[in-house]
Amino acid sequence: MTAPFRFPRFFVTSPTPCPYLPGRFERKVFTELNGSNAAELNDALGRIGFRRSQNVAYRPSCQQCSACVSVRVCADEFEPSASQRRTLKRNSDLIVEARAPWGTEEQYALLTAYLASRHPTGGMADMTEGDFAAMVEHSPVETCVVEYREPDEDGNPGRLVAACLTDRQADGLSMVYSFFDTGEGARSGLGTFVILDHIIRGARAGLPYVYLGYWIEGSDRMAYKTKFRPIERLGPSGWRRMVEGGSNPAPSSLEPSWIGSDRLMDVAR
Repeated sequence: MTAPFRFPRFFVTSPTPCPYLPGRFERKVFTELNGSNAAELNDALGRIGFRRSQNVAYRPSCQQCSACVSVRVCADEFEPSASQRRTLKRNSDLIVEARAPWGTEEQYALLTAYLASRHPTGGMADMTEGDFAAMVEHSPVETCVVEYREPDEDGNPGRLVAACLTDRQADGLSMVYSFFDTGEGARSGLGTFVILDHIIRGARAGLPYVYLGYWIEGSDRMAYKTKFRPIERLGPSGWRRMVEGGSNPAPSSLEPSWIGSDRLMDVAR
């Protein structure tokens, strides 16, 4: 006999200053992900705009503001732009490996350097190594850390240049948080490459979507997300295609000809 499903209890945070829109305040609604139905609950909530952080699923619930919009890339229809093709070629030598969700000192060092460069005043700027370990390891759903390494002189995995904490959901990959080398002499387009690689892996695994989190129209920090098309946004009437230039791109085959770098490992299996 199957145990009855317990409807989750939702809570709302107190308003705090918005990190994206000056002069506004953010508020979140959240619930715990625990028990035998945690993965199913996370999948269901992901389809209505929730994101996961450790064992909590949350989404914006701001008063008098709805600027944050959930977006997801249609992985099985995606075709890269000319610039994205160049990024794929430029970084095709990287060795990609999906690892168990276990935080390492190397990952933490890369994260702290990334935060200091890109988000020095953000909420994660003072994250300790213990905080990072909790972010990676406390997951009630199927999760991995996708690492991107430069090959050493012998072609073996060498220096870590990017990483992404990634959840596998029933209908796609959810990029929980990614970070990469931004120091002097860093590779160009690493952040874009990480997203492209997830789109490739999702398409190969037959997963239709890659969830990129929230997008805010007019925010320079969020603008990169809409460069991966076709892309859908979640609104009052559900998920709808974001149209650019008045037309949608034609669907492509599940594994387009541009996919195919043998050095990219399948992280969605």
